[in-house]
Amino acid sequence: MYKDLDPSTLAARDAAATAPSSLDAYWMPFTASRQFKQAPRMLAKASGMHYWTPEGREILDACAGLWCVNAGHARPRIVRAIAEQAQELDFAPPFNMAHPKAFALAERLVQLTPAGLDKVFFTNSGSEAVDSALKMAVAYHRARGEGARTRLIGRERGYHGVNFGGISVGGIAGNRRTFGPMLAGVDHLRHTHDLSKNAFSRGLPQHGAELADDLERIVALHDASTIAAVIVEPVAGSTGVLLPPRGYLERLRAICDRYGILLIFDEVITGFGRLGSPFAAEHFGVTPDLMTVAKGITNGCVPMGAVFAKSAIHDVFMNGPEHLIEFPHGYTYSAHPLACAASLGTLDTYAEEGLLTRARQMEPVLADALQTLREAPHVIDLRNLGLVGAIELAPRTGEPGRRGFEALLGCWDRGVLIRTTGDTIALSPPLIVESKHIEQMVSVIGEVLKTIA
Repeated sequence: MYKDLDPSTLAARDAAATAPSSLDAYWMPFTASRQFKQAPRMLAKASGMHYWTPEGREILDACAGLWCVNAGHARPRIVRAIAEQAQELDFAPPFNMAHPKAFALAERLVQLTPAGLDKVFFTNSGSEAVDSALKMAVAYHRARGEGARTRLIGRERGYHGVNFGGISVGGIAGNRRTFGPMLAGVDHLRHTHDLSKNAFSRGLPQHGAELADDLERIVALHDASTIAAVIVEPVAGSTGVLLPPRGYLERLRAICDRYGILLIFDEVITGFGRLGSPFAAEHFGVTPDLMTVAKGITNGCVPMGAVFAKSAIHDVFMNGPEHLIEFPHGYTYSAHPLACAASLGTLDTYAEEGLLTRARQMEPVLADALQTLREAPHVIDLRNLGLVGAIELAPRTGEPGRRGFEALLGCWDRGVLIRTTGDTIALSPPLIVESKHIEQMVSVIGEVLKTIA
């Protein structure tokens, strides 16, 4: 259903590749740097479902790069759009100026969103989109005359990027402990992960909708008049693919409505077809007030993020003298021309190949494959929804995260790139994945688990 780049193009890439003389200068993000530099895992080229190492070894991509390459690698329409845009217009200032593709892209995007989310604010990443949405929420209440609503509510085990706003509402302890005090006035809902009731569920867990009622406790503690917004991932990805219990998101939406609290969905991972619908909001039938996206918006080719907002929120800002800036926030590279071109090419690719709904077709294939690991060593849970899955391993006593890391290394050695978070293996292959690829990645994982103590 998709076309890889031809061998001559890949060969030209090989010839153009430049090997570094040293690995010392680059300070790597979210990496065990000393271990990596002793045994580097280098990727030199990519096409379709695969990467290749500088030595020419083929690596099956079981995690869409980093949850982002939804249409597969090096797709010709996207590559062409970026190249042509670089020749036509390389940069346009986004403050008090604009370029046509920014408006064309916004118009295309809101055709995909649930009704009401029809305004788009462009950023450069998911982290920036989250901080932008949090600022919108606080500023919105202030513009309405409710300036006391400054409190932000996240959720335990939530991940919302790495800026101070995102790590403040985020709930992964390891991502927070290094950076000192977080933003003031933040609280957290309980997470939804309950292995005692929901282990080895296929699809959404049956138990736990009542966990949304934890927001009632927070409202009672702080008073609703101080709370601006609640932010959650519909499916919590980076913490290990935690699925919402049936009815949980609907219940959370109702409580927010009751107290005038904005609901923000972080769809940086779930957006653009991961669950079998364009967005998780549509999949679950729950529309937030603000929604953050990134990753799949450009197929990972050029950095870009966005916040979708309801018109009712946007319009509150559109008051006062027309020559004054209504929302004093933005980035030098907001709606960058190359990013807009990449996104338009990505949306065309999604549409031409039906990729935004393809996960519905492939979901049972992934679910069946994952269930073959139920009796594999160390496996304590299997989770899946759409084209995202998780294999949770029992942690080794005194060494949390060690088994997960050993699984990553073992799969790499056998030609499969997986994503691990602690002792959970997360799978999120490109939406072009076929049954043979799922069979390969799960088979390799099963082999590796047998080798881990």
